[in-house]
Amino acid sequence: MTRLLTATGAALLAFAALPALAIEPFTATYQANYMGMRAQANMNLAQEGGNRWKYGLQVAGAGARLEQSTTFEANGEQWRPVSSSDSQRGESGLAAMLMKNRELNTTYDWNAGEARFAGDVREGQSAPVKLQTGDLDGMLMNLVLVRDVQAGKSPLRYRLVEDGRAKRQLFERQGTEQVTVGGKSMQATKVVRTDGRREIIAWIVDDMPVPARLLQRRDGKDHIDMRLQSVN
Repeated sequence: MTRLLTATGAALLAFAALPALAIEPFTATYQANYMGMRAQANMNLAQEGGNRWKYGLQVAGAGARLEQSTTFEANGEQWRPVSSSDSQRGESGLAAMLMKNRELNTTYDWNAGEARFAGDVREGQSAPVKLQTGDLDGMLMNLVLVRDVQAGKSPLRYRLVEDGRAKRQLFERQGTEQVTVGGKSMQATKVVRTDGRREIIAWIVDDMPVPARLLQRRDGKDHIDMRLQSVN
């Protein structure tokens, strides 16, 4: 899910060209399809105190559970991650047989200038990664991508630091399409990121803090498809 949400996430540059938009708490619900299994997904943003916020995603259904969260600081127009976690578990049924349980935790130490990884880190990717100004994790990229698209920013280019590595991300606008949210048809901007066998597609509606739809594809096949039902 991190990779979805990279979006997961996307490391994003500072909001130099963005208008001063206030960050506000929200809760969003999605209908999800994960590897052919129907699931329910929830996204929520809550203030932790001061300039610190927590943004989380939970997906559950058909015996599978995926959870992802980021704690970040919002300092003016620059948001930066402080810590993040990403886990997936097959708890019962077919999911318990097909899914590999995994948990990864990341700490972003801006004083030391490095990100550190713990848990199920991929082989050869356990060493700290040097941070650069504007770096984000996958979850935080989702928030920033929405705001960048709504503000008309171009190019949509970011640097993502997670899963033991730093990686450049580039989303491209591909026009507008109609999406349905809560039974209502709305116009959304479609943005796409392609990286080898993986593709992430997001549909973003003006004035909504989260994508109206988020689709991750692998090898040309749908892997995770999330469709917004409500946000408040």
